[in-house]
Amino acid sequence: MSSRKPRSSYVCHACGSSQPKWAGQCPDCGAWNSLVETTLDVRPSARGGYAGSAGAARVECLATVCPEQQVRIASGIAELDRVLGGGLVLGSVILIGGDPGIGKSTLLLQASAALSRTLPVLYVSGEESPQQIGLRAQRLGVAENDIRLLAETQVEVILATAARERPRVLIVDSIQTLFTDTLHAAPGSVSQVRESAARLVRFAKQEDTVVFLVGHVTKDGALAGPRVLEHMVDTVLYFEGESGGTFRLIRSIKNRFGAVHELGVFAMGDRGLREVKNPSAIFLSRHDQPVPGSLVMVTREGTRPLLVEVQALVDESPLANPRRVALGLDANRLAMLLAVLHRHGGVAMFNQDVFVNVVGGVRITETAVDLPLILAVLSSYRDRPLPLDLAVFGEVGLSGEVRPVPNGPDRLREAVKHGMRRAIVPAGNVPKEGVEGLTITAVRTLGEALDALAEDGR
Repeated sequence: MSSRKPRSSYVCHACGSSQPKWAGQCPDCGAWNSLVETTLDVRPSARGGYAGSAGAARVECLATVCPEQQVRIASGIAELDRVLGGGLVLGSVILIGGDPGIGKSTLLLQASAALSRTLPVLYVSGEESPQQIGLRAQRLGVAENDIRLLAETQVEVILATAARERPRVLIVDSIQTLFTDTLHAAPGSVSQVRESAARLVRFAKQEDTVVFLVGHVTKDGALAGPRVLEHMVDTVLYFEGESGGTFRLIRSIKNRFGAVHELGVFAMGDRGLREVKNPSAIFLSRHDQPVPGSLVMVTREGTRPLLVEVQALVDESPLANPRRVALGLDANRLAMLLAVLHRHGGVAMFNQDVFVNVVGGVRITETAVDLPLILAVLSSYRDRPLPLDLAVFGEVGLSGEVRPVPNGPDRLREAVKHGMRRAIVPAGNVPKEGVEGLTITAVRTLGEALDALAEDGR
């Protein structure tokens, strides 16, 4: 019996690089406190090959390769299909991350129930017992569906069961609980997550099986484990929203079979997640009377235009350094836009606290929010409400110019559908034929946008 101590290394959980000794900062990616000691010795039974090896390779000419037509499989949940690019693709691996209690397991159990009507589904749980899953299924009203359950955390057992059951959809909840018997490291470590995922990816490609992986997230909201995990899978989805709130957003961050940054909207109820067919309706407060600091903007998530309400509150600050608080928006961009408003609009807010919020919990990352954000802040500062039927979008540059944003006509048509009758938009986004039922004011600078509001009598 050998008493040799297992060899170990220090692996960065951010980039996956391996270092011979511990350091406070990863020398490859620069992340701090990311090196974790990992046992590298592989047991003799597994030294014959690596789980991700592809076997014999053959060189082909790209011109002679005939791409196969990808057949999409409907998951039974239209909002999930939208985010995936139109449905499931056989052989794809989908990673879903989100905060605890956000609804990842609920969504996958509902999708399993819909898929099990036409396809064999195997649900593998490493965190819950079959009895717990059964209780959730009864609450969701899907207990009668033919879903095969397996409570297991060892990858070898899972793959052997999958080879025997031959499912077309395999759901693993979660990847951080799995371990392979060929490594000495504890479940959830960098090496275990990477090796377990590699084996599941290989199984998906070989058997043409759709594999869903549930991933934990860190306190910063990023997926726990090595970043190489996101590179190994085909699609990465993030669940967003407040655990105590009603609405949930699922966003596509990476998708090899469709567009990224697609957004699906759900409402959480006592019987699970319910699709929201018209998200713009829930992101608009619909005040009875105009209120200062409230303005409707038209954003775009993937291929879907959305109307959201941007709210601002400006109040005199008792502090030497006034506060700048942004919820659903980039705080640094807010500070920049306030400087632009001062320089090119003549309105200084160096002694004012500024709070901005996007209604509904949605997060806006595109620059089309610049112009509506400035106008909402100015409305609150002057205590002058803006029209309820006014929609605004546009990017504002540091020199005060208003730049066009992508898909302007689609945004304007979406605004008309929801009762907007006036719009202030960049001149480059105004369609030549106009939009029926909408009075469009084209602006090229921030000054022109402020003048347009003044002419409206506000």
